Amino acid sequence: MEFLAQFHPIVVHFPIAFFLGYVLFEIIGAFTKKDFFSKTAHLLLFLGVLGALVAVLTGSQAEDVAQSWQKAGNIFPAKALSAIGEHADSATLTLWYFFALLVLRTYFVLKKKFTKGIKYIFIVLALVGSFFVYRTGKLGGNLVYKYGIGTEFKKMEINK
Repeated sequence: MEFLAQFHPIVVHFPIAFFLGYVLFEIIGAFTKKDFFSKTAHLLLFLGVLGALVAVLTGSQAEDVAQSWQKAGNIFPAKALSAIGEHADSATLTLWYFFALLVLRTYFVLKKKFTKGIKYIFIVLALVGSFFVYRTGKLGGNLVYKYGIGTEFKKMEINK
């Protein structure tokens, strides 16, 4: 389903922004007494998980398109397909990590146990998550800049 695949390069920027905003607001919320920052962090985490889910779904469609191009006999380096798989694995790990963070954070907030100490733990967890975002983005960037995946140049090359 190439229709959804075409949205992947656009959609991926939303979870990146939401997750990195979440990290920033989680830090500010832990060091200030203003509840606004903590609530905003929670909202950004929720929106990031939703955005990541859409990004993973559109990315899965893009991966299917790449595999169909390969099966059709188009020139597509085996290393590129491997890199797509590595990027997909990293994106899925990032989605599940932040989903688990959202579930835990929601539990602590609802049980009124989101104390100062727990907030500091969530800062560390958020920073670990930001590394996952970085790694997934770097792998995705390699697909574009190293292999030309998703570019007009690659489309012209494949359609020859």
